[in-house]
Amino acid sequence: MPPTTDRRPLLTIRNLTVEFPTKGHGTLRAVDGADLEIGLGEVHGLVGESGSGKTVLALSILRLVDPPGRVTHGEILWQETNLLVIPEREIIQVRGQDIAMVFQNAPGSLNPALRIQKQLVGLLRYRRGMSKAEARYEASRLIGAVHLQEPERVLSSYPHELSGGMAQRVAIAMALACKPRLLIADEPTTALDVRVAAQLLDLLRELRESFGLSILLISHDLGVIARLCDSVSVIHAGQIIERGDAEEVLSMPTHPYTKALLEAALVLAPLQKTGLPSMSR
Repeated sequence: MPPTTDRRPLLTIRNLTVEFPTKGHGTLRAVDGADLEIGLGEVHGLVGESGSGKTVLALSILRLVDPPGRVTHGEILWQETNLLVIPEREIIQVRGQDIAMVFQNAPGSLNPALRIQKQLVGLLRYRRGMSKAEARYEASRLIGAVHLQEPERVLSSYPHELSGGMAQRVAIAMALACKPRLLIADEPTTALDVRVAAQLLDLLRELRESFGLSILLISHDLGVIARLCDSVSVIHAGQIIERGDAEEVLSMPTHPYTKALLEAALVLAPLQKTGLPSMSR
C-alpha cells in the first residue's frame, strides 16, 4: 500500500440490504447485510461473479437503484453523513461532486447525439459554474489527463467515432470533471483487449495519485483486483463473505468461494495468456 494511503474511512457501508419484489416468487435480496469500508486514498476491490450483487451495491451508494428495487436496511455513511436519508437535492450534489461513477458500458453512458465537447463543456458549466472559455480549456485538460492524444480531435468526435478504450477514458474524464473524492469504476476493463485493459488500470493508478482519489473498483476478474487494489471484499449472493488486505486475501483466502474463484482464475489464465498479475505495484 502506498505510504500516502490513509486508513481513516471515507465511505462506510453497514448492514446494507437491497431487495427486489418478484412476481410469484416473493422478494429477491440482491444485497444481503453487506458491510464495506473505503479509506482515504485507498483502492478497494469488490469482486464476485456476475449476478453476485456488485453493481447493485455500487448503485445503492448514489441512490441509483431503479424501482421497484429499494434499500430496506442499513447505512451508507459518507464522512458520517448517511446518504440514504438525506434529501434528494443533497444526494444530487453528492453525485459527481463527491462521488462519481464510471458505468460498465462506457460508450452507452455517453449521449450518442452530442459531440464529446458539448457533453463535457456542458457538465463543467453546469456543475462548476465555468464560462464557456474556461470550460473548453478544462475539457481539453481533462482529456489530456486521461492520456488521449489530440484532445481537440477527441472533443470534436461523436461517441461512436471512438474506440472502446477511448470511450472508457472519456467517461473517466467526465467522472473527474467535478473533482470527486471517490471514483466508482464498474468493470472498467470489460470488452477491452488485454493491452488496452492494462493501460487503463495503469491510468487509474496514476489518477489516484495525481487527483488524490479513493477508488471502488468492481470486477469479476481477480487479475484486475490484484493489479490495482490495496484491499478487497469478496461478494457472493449479495453477501460480503471475505474482506481484507488484497495480497493476503488473494494469496491466503479463507472462504471456499474465494478459493474457488482463485482456482478458476488460475485455470483460465493460460487460455487468456495472461495470468494473475504480480501484487507488486
